[in-house]
Amino acid sequence: MGLTIRGKHLPLPILQGGMGVGVSLDRLAGAVAACGGMGTISTAVCGFDEPDFATDPKGANLRALAAQVRRAKELSHGAGLVAINAMVATTQYAESVRTALRAGVDAVVCGAGLPRDLPAIAAEVPESDAALAPVVSGGRAAGLICRLWDKHHHRIPDFMVLEGPLAGGHLGFSKEEAREAQAGNPKSLSDLLREVLEAIAPYRDKYGRDIPVFVAGGISDGAEMARYMKEGAAGAQFATRFIATEECDASPAYKQRLLDARDEDIAIVQSPVGLPGRALRSPLIQRVEAGTQPAVERCIKCLSACDYKTAPYCISRALIAAVRGDWENGLFFCGAGAGKVNRLSTVRAQMEQIMSEWRAAQ
Repeated sequence: MGLTIRGKHLPLPILQGGMGVGVSLDRLAGAVAACGGMGTISTAVCGFDEPDFATDPKGANLRALAAQVRRAKELSHGAGLVAINAMVATTQYAESVRTALRAGVDAVVCGAGLPRDLPAIAAEVPESDAALAPVVSGGRAAGLICRLWDKHHHRIPDFMVLEGPLAGGHLGFSKEEAREAQAGNPKSLSDLLREVLEAIAPYRDKYGRDIPVFVAGGISDGAEMARYMKEGAAGAQFATRFIATEECDASPAYKQRLLDARDEDIAIVQSPVGLPGRALRSPLIQRVEAGTQPAVERCIKCLSACDYKTAPYCISRALIAAVRGDWENGLFFCGAGAGKVNRLSTVRAQMEQIMSEWRAAQ
């Protein structure tokens, strides 16, 4: 059941997905790791609550990240692993990775872009031997990452996260594919998993080791995790269900919005990152759809590709508003199964339920 990732033992095949801004920080990540899973801190604008964030957002983010990694590691008591999720599309991507590595993080997971230079960035912190993992949406991306890392860095990913079109937050699919998935016709995660396993097989053979693949996006329970593991997955990543826990770093108001959500409250939105995303249809999203959202007036340059003069809204401000429970102005990312989450729980109870369902499905 457990597995080894870059020499580190992961007792349970459960990853907690990184959720920003501020939804998954040290408390949630540390609690998941303490139960034997891999807890994940989102690096996205993680210093938003620092006293000097308004005047020095970049410094606040890096200082907060280092502290959050150390606290999550302390909370884990060495039981599981602590990771960060760093978005390639952010301007502080490389700095965030280096900061987390120096703070002792166990793994670096990267999505929202192609982390072609991640091994080179990690090599700048030689005292760290953290696992490196890309988030992929199918076999093409998985094969491309392996080819680039093999050619330029002489290594391959230590594991991968395959996010299907039912995932929450930013998606590696077109808006049309995301909307098709929302309408009940998603690309088969089983087919995507098979593509990925075929694409990485030559590199597993070349390096003589496995590249564990964790499936994500619409995995509702341990029974589904068991099914995908029988198809070759190493385990599964869960995210939305961990929002409805006491340990989640989001505000009680954010959690209540999720608990109150129904299937029809979930929408596919366009993010200033340049990717479609899945979120609750908050008043902010309704204003964006109606073309009445006020123009962005101030920019902290959190995204490489974002032009605040043409962006439909400021994603940092919207995500900060959400984590604080501001329904009127917040962007509340969630997975396609958010409507099924209707009870506040604890991380331990969630982990035990997933594993109980997994065992029952054997």
